[in-house]
Amino acid sequence: MALVDPEHLPNILIIMADDLGPWALHCAETPELITPNIDRIAAEGTRFENCFCASPVCSPARATFLTRRIPSCHGVHDWLRGGNIATDQPQGWSGKDRPIEYLSGLTGFTDVLAVNGYLCGLSGKWHLGASHLPQKSHGYWCAYALGGGSYVNYHFFDNAPELKHSTQYVTDLFTDRALQFLQTHGNKKQPFCLSVHYTAPHSPWIESEQPPEIWSLYNESVFSSLPVVPPHPWQGWNPSQEERRRTIQGYFTTITAMDRAIGRILGTLDELNIADKTLVIFTSDNGFNVGHHGILGKGNGTYPLNMYEESVKVPFVARYPQKIPAGVVRKELISHYDFFPTLLDFLGLENPIQDQLPGKSFAPLLRGESGGHETVVVHDEYGPVRMIRDAHWKYIHRFPCGPHELYNLEEDPRETVNRIQDLSCREVVEQLREKLEQWFRMYALPERDGASLPVTGKGQIDAIGGNKNVRECFMPYK
Repeated sequence: MALVDPEHLPNILIIMADDLGPWALHCAETPELITPNIDRIAAEGTRFENCFCASPVCSPARATFLTRRIPSCHGVHDWLRGGNIATDQPQGWSGKDRPIEYLSGLTGFTDVLAVNGYLCGLSGKWHLGASHLPQKSHGYWCAYALGGGSYVNYHFFDNAPELKHSTQYVTDLFTDRALQFLQTHGNKKQPFCLSVHYTAPHSPWIESEQPPEIWSLYNESVFSSLPVVPPHPWQGWNPSQEERRRTIQGYFTTITAMDRAIGRILGTLDELNIADKTLVIFTSDNGFNVGHHGILGKGNGTYPLNMYEESVKVPFVARYPQKIPAGVVRKELISHYDFFPTLLDFLGLENPIQDQLPGKSFAPLLRGESGGHETVVVHDEYGPVRMIRDAHWKYIHRFPCGPHELYNLEEDPRETVNRIQDLSCREVVEQLREKLEQWFRMYALPERDGASLPVTGKGQIDAIGGNKNVRECFMPYK
């Protein structure tokens, strides 16, 4: 691979939230939410309204964001209940757990950045197995041990393989480590790529664990911008009025606390005089519903698993004053599997797997150019559930025999009328189904294809492969 002079490359800061719905920002038309610092990134950069994760649950989505491979290629199909750390008490299942490096042998964009002279650092959630082990060419590694949990009682790895315990508010701890990284490396000639992966706004939303001064900001809010609809028939949410209010208050509090932490990071970039030299990306691993469609959750907020817009769409905001226009909102369809080629294209770096994997660069859109991104459809998967979506239609296919769904998003953006049985839509269904099948034939690996896997949304406990029965790799639905 040809190297670019590192001194001519920008720094990169990637901030990833956990379970942040595409609607869950003040700048995304949720007026009750207090997110001035994320709004600042959007005002000083470009925000994409139609960015999609690759799977509406954390670990598969994170693996795709990092490697550009879809779940049916990298083999992570559900959130990782097992394989994170060595323990006698795994997350909800009996038996001993062991670390598993789920992405072993797969190239991440951080590997390419490191080859080109970047120092890569991680502060926050990893949740892709073997959390103690620095992976994908990260030279700095402060990683949350598991996938989620208490905000004030948790374990992590502090740039060392020994498991540590902390009672510091978790959002602040990983911000502190990010600031230490910036203060140490921010003004060196070597460019950095720092990934700050918050656990916020993932549950639990317990008042006693949250900053009281932020919690109290929402004491009087009735959250009228969020829908109140009947519970979804597939395991829906049916809270009392007070339960609804306190749940949303907790969710919003974690977002505002994260936004406050992001403000500290932006302030440090300003203090170090490197803000203009740093590409800032803000996104989330997957989306989230808080009352939307009668659900509290993401893709596994129902069973069968769902592909609603609020589950599969995520915020995506980018700021880099030298090349990205300010105050722009783009409506083109982009996906997290486009991020790898986009980043390398934007930096002018050679892409070693340019034509082998899905995803196309949307760097021209980042630069404010018209056109230049030929993707007109996006795809998602969650085990045996698959989705294809274009500007007009969304088709959802469930193996082996449904239920399937079809929505006309122009006429029905809230996905309330399933047109799958509408005879006038038969041709649309056939065309989308064929495109969906062709896409997965092209990019899925037979030994890791999710179409026949027993993925329930309750977690993956082992890597697919070898002589294991695949049913032993996933938790059953109970």
